Amino acid sequence: MPTELRSVPAGTPAIALTDVTKRFRTQTGPAYTALRDLDLTVGEGEFCAVVGPTGCGKSTTLTLISGLEMASEGQVVVHGAPVAGITPGVGFMFQNDAILPWKSVLDNVAAGPRYRGVPKAPAFRDARDWIRRVGLTGFEDRYPHQLSGGMRKRVALAQNLINEPRILLMDEPFSALDVQTRAKMSTELLSLWDLTRPAVVFVTHDLEEAIALADKVVVMTAGPGGTVKATFRVDLPRPRVVQEIRFEPAFVDLYHQIWETLRAEVDKAYAQTTGSAVSS
Repeated sequence: MPTELRSVPAGTPAIALTDVTKRFRTQTGPAYTALRDLDLTVGEGEFCAVVGPTGCGKSTTLTLISGLEMASEGQVVVHGAPVAGITPGVGFMFQNDAILPWKSVLDNVAAGPRYRGVPKAPAFRDARDWIRRVGLTGFEDRYPHQLSGGMRKRVALAQNLINEPRILLMDEPFSALDVQTRAKMSTELLSLWDLTRPAVVFVTHDLEEAIALADKVVVMTAGPGGTVKATFRVDLPRPRVVQEIRFEPAFVDLYHQIWETLRAEVDKAYAQTTGSAVSS
């Protein structure tokens, strides 16, 4: 069953970050500013992809929305309420598998409902249903070390979606997969997302992946002190097949537009790490 959250007025964004700055203490020297004056809004049911060079604060943005970290300045609001701790109704899918290695697929997927007090029988019934939806029927009794990388990602998806989150945060969840498996997982993600339509913030370094999945793509500036540089609407029809939509002329045109904006930030970030001049 979904996490219970208070009702909010119609039109209230699922996520709103306003003038957000995040600093981290360092062992030596001044505090490190990961984000500076960040403004970001994600509507109910909207799929937002965030791209930017390494170190621009993409993952930090997710931790602020989830409540795992607090903003140093500015305000983070989720479903109309300022974030003051772990945010209810939020699923978080990390780069590395967060599934429990000592539990079976069935136990991993049922873990969320069981933690919330759902009795074992209905929790397992719902878990088996989500295992079916992600294409893992017959693997209920397997353990994570017995699964391929793509299968573990399916378990992680089921583990999050069984809770019917109103917000799903995804931090490069498919980056470790091969190209073919990654494309198939992206298409499966869209099909599963369409069942409940949570608001999604999807962090990726892959611009093609971002455009293929999202309703809008947010480009962030190079860090330190990353912020939003530009936002692009993705007016491509749904449902989408990720393996095919990237060949559409509208997709190619949008890719070039976003890359022109993103390239300068990638160059800046590269120059910072190498000490070289930014290429033109």
